[in-house]
Amino acid sequence: MEPAVGSREGGDAQLTSARAGLGTPESVTGAPPPRHNGLMASGGPQLIALDVDGTLLDTGTPISTRVVAAVRAAVAAGAHVVVTTGRTLLTTRPVLTELGLLEGHALCSNGAVHIDVARGEPVAIQSFDPAPAIMALRALFPAMIFAVEKVGIGTWATGAGPGEFSLGEYLLVDHHALSSEPTPRLNGWLPDGSLEEMLLALRSLRVPGASWVHGEYGPWLTVSRQGVSKGWALEQLRVALGVPDEATLAIGDGYNDRDMLRWAAHSVAMANAPTDVRELADEVTGHVLEDGVATVLERWFRP
Repeated sequence: MEPAVGSREGGDAQLTSARAGLGTPESVTGAPPPRHNGLMASGGPQLIALDVDGTLLDTGTPISTRVVAAVRAAVAAGAHVVVTTGRTLLTTRPVLTELGLLEGHALCSNGAVHIDVARGEPVAIQSFDPAPAIMALRALFPAMIFAVEKVGIGTWATGAGPGEFSLGEYLLVDHHALSSEPTPRLNGWLPDGSLEEMLLALRSLRVPGASWVHGEYGPWLTVSRQGVSKGWALEQLRVALGVPDEATLAIGDGYNDRDMLRWAAHSVAMANAPTDVRELADEVTGHVLEDGVATVLERWFRP
């Protein structure tokens, strides 16, 4: 998970009724098709989707030696390890370096930005016009602070958020400038508000062409192109790589991981995940501080 307007990524809801699935994002009108939820075949997973904050690492701390070793063992065995995060391209690159991933694929901004790991550059960006969402959200929350991702450049924002933007440009702009260009991700944070207050007001919100996810720990949300999610992006990648759907594994801890967990043949939630995320997964592994990712991967991949 990643700082959204400086906070952690999370949440799963909509500004429209679209959900992740197959085909173009706009064509999606229902939940992803049901997937097999059994244990992996003896050959082990071939496509492994790993969230970052709260899963691979505790936000602000390095990835443990044990988790790094397990991920590298999976790569050495030929598995496609795909870092799948709400982080931006800029804040994902250090994670890829820390894991020692030199090639392959990574999915950032909740699936909206697909990175070629070897080049460290995007190969696909699912952008949308943020203006209608900003207008609708401002009508509900006049004090909301907004930020948009400028892929590979940094962040434009209407005010200071609760987190840090240590990588790339951080430019304060007005709402008109913020709305002037397409973006893969719009973040909103409600100072002095509560998550409960925000979610109650959002029940009536409808913005065509956009969907949103909310965080676990505060009044913030992330808006993206309709139908784009981690699960949607992973399915596009799975098909492109020719990986059987029964050979997919996903590990995560946030609300924005729910589509990814539904997508995977075998889904694993971290012990630190919210209750409803844990209940969705096929199994629950250890806490991020207990190397829960390594506990799972070491079944098939021994460092």
